[in-house]
Order: sequence, then structure tokens, then C-alpha cells
Amino acid sequence: MPSTARRSVLGAACLTLLTAALAGAAPALAADAPGQAKPGHETFAVIGDVPYGADQVAKFPGWVDQINADAQVGLVFHVGDIKNGSTRCDDAYYRMVRAQFDRFTDPLVYTPGDNEWTDCHRANNGAYDPLERLAFDRSVFFDRPGTTLGAPARVRVPDAAYPENVALRRDGVSFATLHVVGSNNDLQPWTGIGQTTATPDQVAEERGRMDASIASLRRTFAEATQRHDRAVMVLQQADMFDPTYTPTEADISAFRPLVQALAEETSRFDGDVYLVNGDSHIYNSDRPLAPGSVWLERYGVTQPAAGLERITVDGSDNNKDWLKVTVNRPGAASTLSWERVPYTG
Repeated sequence: MPSTARRSVLGAACLTLLTAALAGAAPALAADAPGQAKPGHETFAVIGDVPYGADQVAKFPGWVDQINADAQVGLVFHVGDIKNGSTRCDDAYYRMVRAQFDRFTDPLVYTPGDNEWTDCHRANNGAYDPLERLAFDRSVFFDRPGTTLGAPARVRVPDAAYPENVALRRDGVSFATLHVVGSNNDLQPWTGIGQTTATPDQVAEERGRMDASIASLRRTFAEATQRHDRAVMVLQQADMFDPTYTPTEADISAFRPLVQALAEETSRFDGDVYLVNGDSHIYNSDRPLAPGSVWLERYGVTQPAAGLERITVDGSDNNKDWLKVTVNRPGAASTLSWERVPYTG
């Protein structure tokens, strides 16, 4: 007969297997993951498409305070769009948002969205040159390359020309932010300033930025594989798999090489892979490159990547909560779990 200690070990192992099996049939909620009562896990917040409009601008300081007050949170990500698409792209607005970002008491990693530069050509945005606004956005938010906003922390910048693309690692999870935005990654015409097709400068900027993003993605996976990391999380603004409409080629053509690279890397990686985005404003969790998905044909992906799990955060008028993500302890059914935390103000 096994000893008392042996019976305890066997019992614990059985309980772990049973818990993991049950967790696989339920949504990934932080409270459901095994081992969460034990110390040692990491928790971070994700927000995006905020603040949108005067009402949210007024409430944003309180939302920052709420995230700061959560003692479990040790890191914050903003996945782009610091304003809505129908308000002006004036200098003072960017500086106001930067002041609020610096109020975070944890490190804040921000990746730009289309509303703060790509779409600034619109008349109601001020008819700005988008490339000039991109340069200004970088001057305001990335004036200390390799250092986060909020509480200063060091992050790696793979390409100095693109200080907004950063990589970091926490508790066996590799993170990469990629500067990939809506409006077909800025290949849609700047009609507000009289353009009917993408300009040569516009095309060159997009190609360089996409090449840098793909290079950063592949390096992140290579390093995660070398370190035997449990998971990779990629964060960006653009929703490349927006389920709310049927896209045209002009909506998504720029994303094709990134999606193909993401599918390849996911298939090779022996761990969990998560893609977090904003852009479409409605919380969603799915596996867009699983067998049978319409996105495989749309992006020319020949080998499905069922291991890619995508999460869209709430934003815009639907911005009523922030996403609280937990890195579970080893033995949990999945590396990450998350919950939507309602804003209280």
C-alpha cells in the first residue's frame, strides 16, 4: 500500500488533471485557473481605443487610478487609438494623453493606433499629413527608447528606427508589441488631403514598418523557443480578423505577410500563443487560424495554426472595462487567463 505521502502526491496529481480537463471546457477566467491562490504569478492590464471623446477624456484619470489601485497588476499595455476617428489630431491632445500615461504606477507599454496618425488626414481631424503626425506621436510617446511610460522599466527595442516595437519577458512569457494599425496598415488613400491612391512615401513607410514588425515577431519566437518559454503574446492595434464585417482586399491586403508569418511561427512553437488587439472595439476571443476558418483562404495560409488564440479588448463606446490577464502557475490548463473588470467611474 502506498505511504501517506505517496497517496497525497497521487491525489494532488489526479486533482490537477481533473481541474485541467474541466478548465478546457470553460472560458479562460482568472478565477478558474488552478494554483491562483498561490504566490508567484504575474498579472497585467490591457486597454485600448481609449480615451474616445470628451466624456472618456474626463473619466480617463479615474480609470488610470482604478488600474493603479489593483495591487495585483504589475504591467499595463495600451494597444493603440488614444482618440476617436472624428476628433482633431492637435499637439496638445497627445501631450495630455502622455501626462495621463505617466500617471500609471506600473510600467506602461503603448503601441500606436491608426486614429493618432494614419487617419489624421481627415478634415475633421485637422487635415494633417499622417507621416508628420506619426513623427510627432513618436516624439511624444517614445522620447526614451527602451524605457516604458508610467513607472520606468527597461524593454528591448529590436530596431532603433521603430522605437514603438518593443519586446519583454515576464514569468516565462515573451511579449512583443507590433506597430500594425487599421486602415490597411496605412495603405488606404489619404482622401482628406486630396489623395486618391497611396503615395510612394506612404507605401515605403508601410513596407518598412511591416518588415520591422515581422522581423521582431520572428525574433521573439526564436528567443522564446531557445528559452523554452511557456507562451508568446503579440499585441497590436489592428484587428486583422474582424468578425463584424466581410473585408475587401483593400481592407486587409497589407496584413497578409504578417498573418502568414504568425501562422508559421505558431505552428512551430511548443507553447501557447496569444494575439491581443483593439480596433474593432468589441470583446472577442477566438482562434482565427484554426482548420476551416475563412481567414486561411483570405490570407493565403496553407497550414492552419489552431494554437493561435486571439483576444480583442473592448473600446470606443463599448469601453466599459479593462482586461485583467494573469500568468497562471505551471500545471494550469493554459498559460494565461483573463477577466474583464468593469470601470467603476
